[in-house]
Amino acid sequence: MSEFLTIGEPVVTFMSTNPDASLVDTRDYFKLLGGAELNVAIGVQRLGHSAEYISRLGSDPLGQFAKKTILEHGVSTHYIAEDPEHWTGFQLKQLVTQGDPATFNYRAGSAATYLDDAFIDQVDLSGVKIAHMSGIFPALSATTNQAFRHFLKRLQEAGTFITFDPNLRPALWQDDERMITDINTFAQTANIVMPGINEGLILTGSDNPETIADFYLQSPKTEAVIVKLGPAGAYVKWQDGQVKTVPGFTVNQVVDTVGAGDGFALGVITALLEGASLDQAIIRGNAVGALQVQTPGDNDGYPTPTELAAFYEQEEMGEK
Repeated sequence: MSEFLTIGEPVVTFMSTNPDASLVDTRDYFKLLGGAELNVAIGVQRLGHSAEYISRLGSDPLGQFAKKTILEHGVSTHYIAEDPEHWTGFQLKQLVTQGDPATFNYRAGSAATYLDDAFIDQVDLSGVKIAHMSGIFPALSATTNQAFRHFLKRLQEAGTFITFDPNLRPALWQDDERMITDINTFAQTANIVMPGINEGLILTGSDNPETIADFYLQSPKTEAVIVKLGPAGAYVKWQDGQVKTVPGFTVNQVVDTVGAGDGFALGVITALLEGASLDQAIIRGNAVGALQVQTPGDNDGYPTPTELAAFYEQEEMGEK
């Protein structure tokens, strides 16, 4: 089994080729693969760690493309089920030169929404050091919500270290109340919770980093809460009351923000896999996020170890 494990839905993305043009006027697209949890798995693998990805794909051309692409990234597809009766989810995405792109998702009723408890029971957890869980997969359907709960229970019983990113997608939930209740329940199972500052406002009613951290530290399972502050970096509070703000990196131009939060997560996860302290891991998370926002794809900016070292050298610092 791989060191790292996650579960989610890969999203085949058709990105416009005309920068900053509206999707209404776009005629030409190029095809790529994204999905928050898959982004993390790809980045973990790129930094030299084995990664397992659990999902369900249609047996259509988009599903075949997704599986082929995942394999090309070196991520294991052992636990990707093929569904001949349902289609693979996809997305239209605007190519932008700065900021947040417009996106339109077509995911309701996709193959991933039928991934159930029975499939989760087939997953071998031996050897898994870190499992990364996200709030997207349980929002896809009632079936995936139950499967997600079942998976969390199995991870807890196995004593697996869990990181959790809320990854709020209100459009996927039946209502905000259900989203907030479920996400906050899931967070209680994690060793490390990583909300964004704006997510914290929605989930806890406050945009104060310490208040957000204190909310999640009520769970005795949670060792630390990292509140992502965007360009400002990240705030971390440990269960014992220690706090620290780790500054972010300045970039010349933000091309596309998609994948930055996933980049932060994979930076933290890979550093922890290598025995780094949490504040050291956050430095890496900030670095990977900074690299990602300078590229137009969902995971194009995630570095290899050599590229990460070059980034630190350019910043005239080391991973202390």
